[in-house]
Amino acid sequence: MRNTAVPAQPHLCTCDIARLAPDTLCVSLRGAWTLQAPRPTAHHLHPQLTGLPAVRRLVFETQDLTAWDSGLLTFLLALHGLCVGQQIDMILAGLPQGAQRLMALATAVPERQDARRQAVRDGLVVRLGKGAFALLDATRAVLAFVGEAALALGQLLRGRARFRRVDLLLIVQACGVQALPIVSLISFLVGLILAFVGATQLQPFGAQVYVANLVGIGMAREMGAMMTGIIMAGRTGAAFAAQLGTMTVNQEIDALKTMGVNPMEFLVLPRLLALVLMVPLLCIYADLVGILGGACVGIVGLQISPLQYYQYTMKALHLHDFAMGLVKGGVFGVIVALAGCLRGMQCGRNASAVGTAATSAVVTGIVWIVIWDAILTVLYAVLGI
Repeated sequence: MRNTAVPAQPHLCTCDIARLAPDTLCVSLRGAWTLQAPRPTAHHLHPQLTGLPAVRRLVFETQDLTAWDSGLLTFLLALHGLCVGQQIDMILAGLPQGAQRLMALATAVPERQDARRQAVRDGLVVRLGKGAFALLDATRAVLAFVGEAALALGQLLRGRARFRRVDLLLIVQACGVQALPIVSLISFLVGLILAFVGATQLQPFGAQVYVANLVGIGMAREMGAMMTGIIMAGRTGAAFAAQLGTMTVNQEIDALKTMGVNPMEFLVLPRLLALVLMVPLLCIYADLVGILGGACVGIVGLQISPLQYYQYTMKALHLHDFAMGLVKGGVFGVIVALAGCLRGMQCGRNASAVGTAATSAVVTGIVWIVIWDAILTVLYAVLGI
């Protein structure tokens, strides 16, 4: 008789295999064969089953088996698959009665050859087609949402929009006053960075005083509106998506529809109005704070007098420069509100979907902010503004 020990986790459960006769192997199971305990796998027996071609029967000895659950059944099913492949009869008589009955049920009907799902990778053309259809569906959803928002705005202009005014005031406070600290910090640092970059290029020519022109025009026309839009996309757009996504998960939006309340008017419209009102004001504030950051660099680092810095800034800036930034700020506010509300309304019905909606809202908002900023910049250049 030859005895072969199969490696196992120490002192938890073991599996030994011995040859009782030329055509019979005996598997001895000891310890607690449970899901919580580390245990050997059926593949440890594969060398013994394939290395002895004369073996035709496999029996079990379980006198030292202290406990078992579905972990033992998993081992037995895998071992049964190996026996079927080697044309070995697996005798269940030595197993506990419960395990015998469960194994009989599990092996009563053979598994069909095509029962398991096969992972098939689609070809390039199929993937391109699916991507095109997905893009088309997403475009339709965005256009439908924008159309519904426009209809809700029309209801507001006719005085028929149904939403609570206190909700609008609370959202205005959250989007406006509570956003001032982060807008102040980012705008000040952006102005400071612009001044340092400009000074690096202008100082060799003794023209460092024109840093005031660079910072003023850069903040008023471009950076103030863009940085405010990106900040609001990451701060407020994600918050809108999370709020509406949570309401979707809790079926609150379905309840509003059941009561005859239009979610576009009750939920989306106040958020859209709040951002359209607050983002342009935050842009003006960001412009002033950014110019202040550039002034700190010019006055302290470049030895420009405060009066001279002020005069060059006023000479470079005009009212239409701020107007260009205000227009961009209004467009960015609409984009952030629509992106956040759209992703929130499209949210799935579980907790992970809420996080996905918030992430998607931020990404969508930032991408469209950059796209529309480029469009408006080119348009301004064509119009000669």
